[in-house]
Formats: sequence, structure tokens, C-alpha cells
Amino acid sequence: MTSPGPEDLVVTQATLDDWRVVGGWAADEGWNPGLSDRASFFVQDPEGFFIGRIGGEPVSAISVVNYGSDYAFLGFYLVRPDLRGRGYGITTWKTALAHAGGRTVGLDGVVAQQDNYRQSGFELAHRTVRFGGVAPVGETSPGVRPAEKADLAAITAYDSACCPADRPAFVESWLTGPEHRTVVRLADDGHLTGYGVIRPARDSLRIGPLFADTADDARALFSALAADAAGGAVAIDIPETNTAGIALVEELGLAPSFETARMYTGPVRPFAQERVYGVTTLELG
Repeated sequence: MTSPGPEDLVVTQATLDDWRVVGGWAADEGWNPGLSDRASFFVQDPEGFFIGRIGGEPVSAISVVNYGSDYAFLGFYLVRPDLRGRGYGITTWKTALAHAGGRTVGLDGVVAQQDNYRQSGFELAHRTVRFGGVAPVGETSPGVRPAEKADLAAITAYDSACCPADRPAFVESWLTGPEHRTVVRLADDGHLTGYGVIRPARDSLRIGPLFADTADDARALFSALAADAAGGAVAIDIPETNTAGIALVEELGLAPSFETARMYTGPVRPFAQERVYGVTTLELG
């Protein structure tokens, strides 16, 4: 009997319920997804999630989430392990990538797949390294406090300066997600010098984003966030280009566990990469 081929794969837009299954696949891969991430993901672009089925059974997935008219981000590129090598992945990829239109597309892919991504027009920008370990005992530094509703506009503007695209709907949802805790740091004159979020995930608490003006601001924010996780496991993804961020977490006793490759299909708008002490999420950038 002949096994179903890529021509038998039916790729459609996924629902929020479909993504519960995909989140389980991501957890099995060791990606440690946040427990409530998917709701915020769908807020950004509910039409940007795709699932492939054979005989009605989910076998593949990918997300291509649009941010405005110029930028999109690709994530969750997955095929069930027992069905890999049959062409289901690339069929799903090609179907979903059309959703980005003419936008520049970014991704954080596993390093081993870099050559395959290059064949699809992606070029390496930098590595991103996940650091994890036991969270140090944290404390609240001067100027750091929990975020309030009145901070939303300032946080959204700060986030836009640290990303290749504006994402106000996503940011509002991310700040207020179930069990997400957000802290801000303010200068003496009251202006925002950074913010960070910590959330529960499958295997540890995850910090992301951690955006800050300086290493001192990042340290103060990290310390406040770590207070939630003291004695437990915590993880953060840091661009290798932010050497101050890597030095900070190494000083705090965290160790690298794996890395990904940030790649783009074209130019992205200038943004404050030096402020990115921790990316928001490898799945949506």
C-alpha cells in the first residue's frame, strides 16, 4: 500500500484550538513554549497560522505572522516526527509563505537548517542563544515597578523602537496574558528606560522581552523578574550581538542550552538592537 504523499496534504488556516496541538509538538521538540502564548499570537494575525492534514489528521504546521505592510515573521515550522521526510514540510512552507506577500520575512530557525533557509532566500543576521538555569534571588531596584495600565502607550512606543515592526495589539495582549508579569524601569524624570515580561512555560519560566536602555537597566529589570522565579528554572533568549546581555546572564549563573539563527529575506527597518537584552519569543520575534 502506498503511503500518502505531499499531493495528499491539505493545508488550511489553523484555528486557536488547532494550535493547542501544535503547541504540544513544540513542547516535544524542547522549545519550552509559554503556556498561554497562542492567544497573544493569534491577536497579532489570526490568519497567519497554518496546519497540514492527511486524512483529517494534523501532520504539519507553520506560522507566517504579518506585522504591518513591510514585515512578517515565520515560526512553528514543524512536521510530526513519525512523518518527516515525505515532503509535507516544504508543501506546508510554500503554502503559508504566500501569506507574507512581498513583505520581508524573519525567522529564528535551528542552526542545522540554515542552508535550507538560504535556499528559500533567507540570509543570516545573527545567532540567538538561549540561556537557562536556576533563577538567582532577585530584588526590586530603584525605579522598577510593576507595569500599570497607564504605562501601555509608553511601553508600546518603546517596544516599537526595539523591533523591526510596530505591534501594538500583540504588546497589549502579551502584557496582560494569564500569569504574565510585566515590570518597567523609569528614570528620575519619569521616562521609560526599559521593560520586561516573565511568563510560565512548559519547563521553566521564560523572560521575554527584556528591552532596556543600558546594562544597568537590564540588570534591574531582570532582578525584579527573577524574584518570581527565585530557586526555580528560568530561561531567556539573547541575540549574540548583545554582548552586555550575555555577560549579564553568565554573571548570574545561567548557561547556554541551544541556539537559533535569526535570518531575513530582505532589509528590515532600523531598530535599537543594542536594547534587546532578551527577545520576546522565538516564534514571533
